[in-house]
Amino acid sequence: MRDVEKYLNIKEKLPKLPEVLLNTIQSDILELKNIDKTCKKYIDLCSKISEIKDAHYVVYSKYIDKSNHKYEKFIFLGEEGEELFDVSGLEIDLYGLLTCVDLSVTDEYKAASSK
Repeated sequence: MRDVEKYLNIKEKLPKLPEVLLNTIQSDILELKNIDKTCKKYIDLCSKISEIKDAHYVVYSKYIDKSNHKYEKFIFLGEEGEELFDVSGLEIDLYGLLTCVDLSVTDEYKAASSK
């Protein structure tokens, strides 16, 4: 599915998203999710990582399994897709911190992923 763009409105919603992240998200190499700012995990992280208060999205690899999580880097993005900071999987885990992304998936991606 790397030849099929995943999100229809990503450039409009995230105009400051770096091109390398845009391309890897669109080609389904990296995953983009919203941060759930109402969960306890987020509230606890705010006291450890102050920058997370400005983060709205996180980019990560969906292909790294939980046992290798400590080797991963998570890239946190602001409201317009600007890169804010990154954190190692040694420092945090994302489980329970994410919600579905608020972007429209293309029909081509839906068709390709249902095969």
